[in-house]
Amino acid sequence: MSEASTSQNSRKVTKKIEAVETPEGAGATVRRSIGSGGLQRLDPFLMLDHFNLTPGSGFPDHPHRGQATVTYMLEGSVQHEDSAGHKGTIGAGDLQWIIAGRGIIHAEMPVFGAGLPNPEGLQLWIDLPRQHKMTQPSYQELTRDKIPSAFPEGRDGPSEIVVISGKSHGVESPVRHLGGCWYLDVKLKRKDANIFQEIPKGWTACIYTLSGSIQIKGEKFEKYYTLLLSSDNDSTGVSVTAAEDNSRFVLIAGEPLRQPVVQMGPFVMNSREGIQQTIMDYQLGRNGFEKSRTWKSQIGGM
Repeated sequence: MSEASTSQNSRKVTKKIEAVETPEGAGATVRRSIGSGGLQRLDPFLMLDHFNLTPGSGFPDHPHRGQATVTYMLEGSVQHEDSAGHKGTIGAGDLQWIIAGRGIIHAEMPVFGAGLPNPEGLQLWIDLPRQHKMTQPSYQELTRDKIPSAFPEGRDGPSEIVVISGKSHGVESPVRHLGGCWYLDVKLKRKDANIFQEIPKGWTACIYTLSGSIQIKGEKFEKYYTLLLSSDNDSTGVSVTAAEDNSRFVLIAGEPLRQPVVQMGPFVMNSREGIQQTIMDYQLGRNGFEKSRTWKSQIGGM
């Protein structure tokens, strides 16, 4: 499908924000797009970090409440462990989708070794609907072979869309989120390869460019930029063309919650009172944080 034939229904880029490197965690550096000064929030999304970890860095024990945290690995491996007894390792192409709900404490630490690539990936924070803020925490963890891909022009064609969540070209992810969220990893092997991806009307949508460069409505965009997409009523999706070989980006779309957001670090509620209650719960070890004063991960001090 050519860009010309779909451009009349394609969303356009309304703003672009460079994802600059920012210190985070213990010695880690991330490229933060959503959650930065240029783009504080993008309802329902709270944060999008592109991390590339080096020895001595990581994300030791820390809590969450009121949001989902989604880790998608691009290269290397990361260990994880939490206060509910979950632990394991996710590698390149793997996914961990945590609904933090009423509260969880966890650690995420990189795996290093001779011949192993440094861990690189994306972490997305998604606000939870008000009615699900205090739900029980849950996990969805998928290895690469369990995450389906769509091939708009066949398996030998120039494009692949990894359907992390949501739908693309008749392929649906097994991931279930508490709210509307589509998350797609798009790989365009050849210059001029084009895809048209449908996006539900009224949903917020953005693109983060990972490698190569792309064109949308004739405008070229390089890697490490977040591109906000318009939400015109007559737009049915977005048409993207590779401006060079081996271009890659993620497309993230979500149903806006249109609710107040009060955030203090990893705590995300709908009011200041909710944040104050969360801090008290964490300090006193109650309402989802029963292990806050006693639990320590085995990997957090590595």
